[in-house]
Amino acid sequence: MLRELAIRNFAIIDDLSISFDDGLTVLTGETGAGKSIIINAVNLILGSRASPELIRTSEKTAELEALFEVPPESPAARSAGELGFDMSEGLLVRRMIQRNGRHKVYINGRLATTQLLSSINEHLASIAGQHAHQSLLKSEYHLVVLDQFAGLTELRGKVSGYYHEMLPLIRRLATLRRELAEQSGRRELLEFQVVEIQQAEIVPGEDNELEQERERLKHAERLYKAAGLCVDRLYGAEGAVIEQLTVIGRELQALAEIDRALSTLANRVETASFELEDVANELHSYVQGVVFDSQRLEAVELRLDTLGRLKRKYGGSLESVLAHGKEAEKELRRVSSLPDEITETELRLGRLYEELASQCRKLSEQRKRVAKSLAEKVQNELASLGMPKTRFDIRFKEVPVDENSDPHLALGSCGIEATGIDRVEFLIAPNVGEDLRPLAQIASGGELSRIILALKAMLATRESVETIIFDEVDAGIGGGVAEMVGHKLESLAGFHQVICITHLPQIAQFGKSHFRIAKAVYKGRTRTTITPLDGEARVEEMARMLAGVEITKKAMDHAREMIGRVKS
Repeated sequence: MLRELAIRNFAIIDDLSISFDDGLTVLTGETGAGKSIIINAVNLILGSRASPELIRTSEKTAELEALFEVPPESPAARSAGELGFDMSEGLLVRRMIQRNGRHKVYINGRLATTQLLSSINEHLASIAGQHAHQSLLKSEYHLVVLDQFAGLTELRGKVSGYYHEMLPLIRRLATLRRELAEQSGRRELLEFQVVEIQQAEIVPGEDNELEQERERLKHAERLYKAAGLCVDRLYGAEGAVIEQLTVIGRELQALAEIDRALSTLANRVETASFELEDVANELHSYVQGVVFDSQRLEAVELRLDTLGRLKRKYGGSLESVLAHGKEAEKELRRVSSLPDEITETELRLGRLYEELASQCRKLSEQRKRVAKSLAEKVQNELASLGMPKTRFDIRFKEVPVDENSDPHLALGSCGIEATGIDRVEFLIAPNVGEDLRPLAQIASGGELSRIILALKAMLATRESVETIIFDEVDAGIGGGVAEMVGHKLESLAGFHQVICITHLPQIAQFGKSHFRIAKAVYKGRTRTTITPLDGEARVEEMARMLAGVEITKKAMDHAREMIGRVKS
């Protein structure tokens, strides 16, 4: 329930505060006084988009603030609680609109977003104004009304849940099937590549080792002869290097006895002799190990040819060949698993489809069963609002099946949407002898206003919003019809807090609270004021609405009579 509304520097309002009570509150005033500005302010509080153009001329910031009383078990309290807000002391919403476009939203003192604000305020208030008139002309809104009236919101939610759970599975199944079709030839290639690389039994770095082995085998004879000759020159032949070093070493040892400065050199020669002797021994062993094997050379050449071919195909190195093999195995596993994934997805889709189909049938049956009752009640409500001969009916249509859509989105000859398999449209014949036609084709502004009020009255005990604001509810009506509308608003106020902007005294007389909105020039600036009315002040405002510019005694008496009649 809206308790307080404060507006600062908004349009032609400089500073305005209103306290609201429960029951029916009426706002009256001359055309252009700023009543629609208050509706715009509430819209912003509920989360609509803000614009810097709404800021009062010469000001940098506009500020809107509203305090809502939120019952603990209400949908709004549950929604806010889930988002971490404590509603025990109410809901305080504050919006700041700045010329630089950096608007701010605060909820109970915490900085928030407009999306968060909209999600909480969804159940706080609704505005039945021009937007509601436009919505009533759309068949999607008709289905919402029918489901609310029939108490099918929960069942409709189940249908929507199954539908949206199916959509990603439908897309996934299509993707899997497309991949399977595209990979039918790819699988054979991957299998060949995996087998080819696995059978090669590649050892990292073996190509370098094999190339060295090939060089040794190709030049075995040269290696054997040259290494053997080196052994002879070092050790075996007459006058070999080691033999001569031995002689030199002995001479230096002898000379060192004379000059000890030569002892170091003598030791170095002796060490070099020992080192060369080791070299000669290792060369001798090397010569003994030289392999002359043409078959092995052929095998090495063949292996290197195999490895070279694989390197050319798969990236230029054995490392890239092995990496390609791993990727091919991974992709092959993926391709090989596609049939199983498709089967699993089909099974999941099948189970969901059965649930969805069952709930869609149930939802459609209950809608059709209740539709006649809704149509009769609308006719009765319209009769009480001055449209006694009006006929009202609800036409059902099947959701059309898209030829290109997935079969899981069809049920027999019907398509399936998030709202089920039905589309409905409200038909009306306001005058005797006329055929039933869609609202959009024949309903006038006054008739739309009364239809909206009739629907609100019927849904009074079912709607979750705490506050309903009526703007333009008196469009196109007057006299006795206006009084009927006033009676209906008063009745609706028994279930909701109702705030109504009106130009008609026949409606204003039913207000439990009455405010007058006026526009005046103060210090060269236009400003809007709001004044709570009671007693003679209210009688005078009612007389102004009855008589216009010149308020006569007769108008005052009439106004006093109207107010007294309602109170009694």
